[in-house]
Amino acid sequence: MAKEEAAPSESEWMIMEVLWEAPMSLTSSEIIQKLQKNKDMAPKMVRVLLNRLCRKNLVVYTLDPDDARVYHYSPVKKKEECLRERTRKFTESYFSGNGVHAVAAFLQNVALTEEQMQELKEILNTGRGEKD
Repeated sequence: MAKEEAAPSESEWMIMEVLWEAPMSLTSSEIIQKLQKNKDMAPKMVRVLLNRLCRKNLVVYTLDPDDARVYHYSPVKKKEECLRERTRKFTESYFSGNGVHAVAAFLQNVALTEEQMQELKEILNTGRGEKD
């Protein structure tokens, strides 16, 4: 059996967002309810995606102590970890792994405020071990 990709797909990401925002584990019914406020995703699809997320080891579940048919889902990876992985894969796919080209492409296509430019400067200086 082929090993599944560890990063969540776009649809799976929506489920992960719900789980990351939750203060505790959620049942599939609770996830469906939260998703239907913003997205029109069929309940069956949510359950399929939860299964995939579990196979990818991005989500784990526990059985409800009162009803073994009810699963409670929690994220395994933090959002920051998934964002780093997603950024790395994006950079590899579209910029041959060259982070400078990736950053340049974004900066050339986004209008930044003075405050945002200063923030970027601080990030770059921090990355080089410098300070203003």
